[in-house]
Amino acid sequence: MSITVKAADAAHFLSLVPGLCGFTPTQSLVLVPMSRGRSLGAMRLDLPPEDADEPGVDAVASTAIGMICRVDEADALVAIVYTDAAIGGGTQLPGAAVMDAVSFHADASGLRLLDALTVASDGWGSHDDPDLPAGGRALADLRARDADAEVLAGSGRRASTGDQSAGAVLPRVGQPARRAVGLAMRSLTTALEVICGIPSMGRAAPRIDPGALEAACELDDLPALFEHALAWRPAESPMRAAMLGWCLGRPGLRDIALVQWATDQSGGDIASDAQRRWEDGEEYPVDLALVMWGDAPRPDRARLESALAVVREVAALLPKKHRPGPLAVCAWLSWALGRSSHAHRYARSALAIDPHHGLADIVHSFVQAGHLPEWAFRAG
Repeated sequence: MSITVKAADAAHFLSLVPGLCGFTPTQSLVLVPMSRGRSLGAMRLDLPPEDADEPGVDAVASTAIGMICRVDEADALVAIVYTDAAIGGGTQLPGAAVMDAVSFHADASGLRLLDALTVASDGWGSHDDPDLPAGGRALADLRARDADAEVLAGSGRRASTGDQSAGAVLPRVGQPARRAVGLAMRSLTTALEVICGIPSMGRAAPRIDPGALEAACELDDLPALFEHALAWRPAESPMRAAMLGWCLGRPGLRDIALVQWATDQSGGDIASDAQRRWEDGEEYPVDLALVMWGDAPRPDRARLESALAVVREVAALLPKKHRPGPLAVCAWLSWALGRSSHAHRYARSALAIDPHHGLADIVHSFVQAGHLPEWAFRAG
């Protein structure tokens, strides 16, 4: 949804940035690409360490401007340093070194740096302000205005109460719920062994639960299952949580889910057929692979958000040994939504359990390299 909020001055602009980001940045370099005076969203990178040398600072700035250059229609930007450092009683703003490097690379790339701002622990200011008072300007100036907050909330864009890491912790679930899902997983595994001869990944329960047999039959139509799963509340149905966890723990089935959630149920049908053909020795379709690599048409954000909410809950409910698959899916979905900080945390959590998990390692590599999906740079 397109929104328009006119910023009257730098303080007003800064008050809007957390709404653009969806969080309040800390220890961050935030870039707001602009086109003909209108913002095109916001991007965040970690600040270089305080003891970073000149090449280290330059590398961050180069990466930042490289990202802006990939944004459709961007012809200018505003750069903002968010830091825990203090201005103190002087007028030298923290972040001067990285701002100098950003300015250099922006100019070399033909981009106009409209303003270079720092929000410090005790004040804020513009690096281009010759009248900056000692100690900077008051942080109270940056309080969001009620009317702006209503507009941003109405568009679905609002700042969370935390920083860029907020929201990446799995939901809290009780031990009884986790125990019930663990039992359901064992029952489902046993039922699949009996029906399909699928080898067990763990210790099977001694009897076949009729509910597990019914769940096993639902796996015959994976696209239907994955579509219905977008509306599930896994904590209310241990067997559904087990079903989804079982699927996401198997790469071939997991990839069908990701392609479908990034497209639609028809996309899931195509991905399911492609997976069967690939297992028979045929080439995997390039257009489906491009979805996984982030070089496809922009996914529907609401579908990805729904999928992430469901899979986060499944990951929280599953026994630890079954979590890497859902955690890796959370990492990919977060990456696809442009939340690299969240993707990094989920990927690391998966790798802590299974150091050789393929998808988790891929997403972790994406984030480490500053690689975002191509659709993050496209207008619309």
